[in-house]
Formats: sequence, structure tokens, C-alpha cells
Amino acid sequence: MFNDASTPLSLLRTRRSGKPRDLVAPGPDAAQLRQILEIALRTPDHGKLAPWRFVIVPQDRRADLADLLDSAYRREKPDAGRLELESMHQFAHQAPALVVALSAPVLGSKIPLWEQELSSGAAIMNLLHASHALGFAAGWLTGWPAYNEDVRAAFAQGSERIAGFIFIGTPGRPQEERPRPDYDQIVSVWNS
Repeated sequence: MFNDASTPLSLLRTRRSGKPRDLVAPGPDAAQLRQILEIALRTPDHGKLAPWRFVIVPQDRRADLADLLDSAYRREKPDAGRLELESMHQFAHQAPALVVALSAPVLGSKIPLWEQELSSGAAIMNLLHASHALGFAAGWLTGWPAYNEDVRAAFAQGSERIAGFIFIGTPGRPQEERPRPDYDQIVSVWNS
């Protein structure tokens, strides 16, 4: 294990995003992935709407995902160069496990859309924490594929949107700590 899970707080303090291109096998097996996703479902959810969904893209479907990204990219950018198209192939094949997270708001609910979108992000954060707790690293990417209509239509239903592609695996190299915001710049005490 590359993380310190000796206490819940040390686990939270050591979680960091893994670069999907650096994530290698082993990834979570089916039982571990189910456990990760069950933990993701234990998220704040005003109104008990479950305004999120997850779609697992198994390894044997990654070539299909690469084909989808390639055709969607060519349709949107017909003059795309070889390197751009290769990046779509690389995107589809990185990391041992891939989960597409969808924001699936319940339209017409009395719960504001903004709260439902926040819940979607919280569910993804739970997924990232659960991955870390099991000894894996995970990276949450959006980028061009998350905003392309053809890609969205392949995963989403109705008004759902892709909230991110979550790649999970084992770091293939030591993870670097990135700079974090300065506490005093972000946190203040309200004085009315």
C-alpha cells in the first residue's frame, strides 16, 4: 500500500489524485470496484434523489470507447491531426479501471438543480476516497470527451451530463504532492 490508512484522518490527509496516464495494474477487481461504488452512493443527497449515476467501462470495451472518441472528435474537428487523434486513443486506454460519472438531476424536483449537482460532485469525491482507502489511486478527468454531445449521448440519458471520467489503478511512479491552497487565503471567520 502506498497510502497511510492507519487512521481515518491520515487517510484523508494523504489522498491525492493519480494521473490517469501513470496508473497501472493492478486495478480494483469486480468486488473492490463494487465496494468503491457502494461507498460513492453514501453521499449527502437532499431529497434522497440520487442525482448521479455511474457507468463502468470494462477493459474489453476500451477499444470501443477509443473508436467512439475518435469518430466524435473527427466529426467535431475534421482537420484534426494525428497527435490529437492519438490522445483520444490514449485517453480511452489509460488506467486499469474506468468509471464514467454522470450528473443525473431529477428535473422538476423541489430540490434546486445546484444542490443536485453538488451531490454529484460529492459522490465522486466519495469514490476517490474509497479508491484511496483500498490502496489505489484515482484521477477525475473531464476535458473534451466530457463536453462532446456524441460522447454524452453514448453514456447519458435525458438531461444527464458527464461529470467526469474516473480512472483507477496503482501509481506506476511515486505521486507528487501538489501545492495546496493557503489556509489563511481560503478560510475566514464571518463577522457581521
